[in-house]
Amino acid sequence: MADKAVSLSQKRLMDVKLAELPAWIATGDFTPRGILNAYRRGNDRYFNKYMNVKKGGIGGLTMLIAGYVVLSYIADYDHIKHDRWRKYH
Repeated sequence: MADKAVSLSQKRLMDVKLAELPAWIATGDFTPRGILNAYRRGNDRYFNKYMNVKKGGIGGLTMLIAGYVVLSYIADYDHIKHDRWRKYH
């Protein structure tokens, strides 16, 4: 049996074929409200998967801290790069 036909805007990224990718991206809502809603959905999915669980581990918190460390390093990279070339004497 064939699957039901699903509109392109309702497909998940993993279900989109490579030829359909530009059209799928164009169906997105890129207004400020749409971007805010996408951020909220991602934030809710993250917290429901890693934080709001019955038997929680340290994985979600570790991932959050690791992301903060990486973003801090990226923000300070220019200063760190120039600091390597300084002579201390």
